[in-house]
Amino acid sequence: MWNEIEAAVSEALGEPFAITRRRSAGGGCINEAWILEGADGRRLFVKLNAAHLADMFAAEALALEELARAGGPRVPRPIAHGTAGGRAYLAMEYLPLGGRGDPAALGEALARLHAVEAERFGWHRDNTIGSTPQPNPWHEDWIEFLRHQRLGHQFDLAASQGYGGELYDRGQRLLEALPVFFEGYWPRPSLLHGDLWSGNVDYTEAGEPVIFDPASYYGDREADLAMTELFGGFPRVFYDAYRHAAPLDPGYSVRRDLYNLYHVLNHLNLFGSGYLGQARALVDRLLAERG
Repeated sequence: MWNEIEAAVSEALGEPFAITRRRSAGGGCINEAWILEGADGRRLFVKLNAAHLADMFAAEALALEELARAGGPRVPRPIAHGTAGGRAYLAMEYLPLGGRGDPAALGEALARLHAVEAERFGWHRDNTIGSTPQPNPWHEDWIEFLRHQRLGHQFDLAASQGYGGELYDRGQRLLEALPVFFEGYWPRPSLLHGDLWSGNVDYTEAGEPVIFDPASYYGDREADLAMTELFGGFPRVFYDAYRHAAPLDPGYSVRRDLYNLYHVLNHLNLFGSGYLGQARALVDRLLAERG
C-alpha cells in the first residue's frame, strides 16, 4: 500500500517522493490518519479508509481545492487520492498545527469564504458528512433543498435504522412548517465548509487559521455559523469579528437550531441512540418556535 501511495504522490508532485518515516496520527471516528516524511524532509498527511469509500476522499479533495481558491481560512492542499493495497487514501499537504491563533482572524476569514457565491444551492457532485452520503443536487429554492436534501434525508435515514415513530412523525410536521422560519429572510448560496465544528479548525504554528475535513456545498451561511455553536462553540471574539464583517439576520437565533438538527440527526445515524434525546428535543423546540 505505501509503495503505491508513494508512486501516486511522486506522479502528482512531478518529482520523486520516497517515504523515509511514517507515524500514526491516530484518527477520528471515521478515518485512520498517518504522517509521512520523505527523504527531502517534505511531510504529508494521509487519511485511510475502506476501499469502497474512495469516492468520499475524491469529493473531499475537490472541496479542499474549492475552499483554497476562495481566499478564506487556509486549508491543506490535496495531492493525491485513490485506492492502494485494498485501502482508500487521501494524501495532502501536512500543516503543523497547534499554534496560538487569533479567533477574530478566523471569523474575518470565514466571512470572506461565505462571500463566494453560486447561482443555486447545492454542489456539482454529492459528497459525505462524516461517512453519511450527503446529496447536493442543484436547487433554486433553499427551503426545498433543506427540506429534501438535508433534514428530510436524515429523517429518512433515521427511520431506516429504527429511529422512526414519534421522531419521524414530528419531523415531518417540522418539514412542512419550514417556510415559517424564513419569513422575511432570503439566504444566498454561499460556499460552506459544511462540517464546521471546533474539531475541524486549528491554527498553524505561525497563528494562521486552518479549516479541514470539509463537507462543502453552496448553502445558507448561517448553517456554518450554527455548527460552530453545536459542540462547545468558538470564542466570542470570533463571532464578533464575523458579524462585523458580515452581519446576521435577527432570525438566526431560531434557525440555528434548525441547522444543527441536521448534524444531530447525522450523529444519531452514525453513532446511535445516544443522540436520540437531543434530536427529539430540538424537533420539539422548533415546533414550539413555529407558533
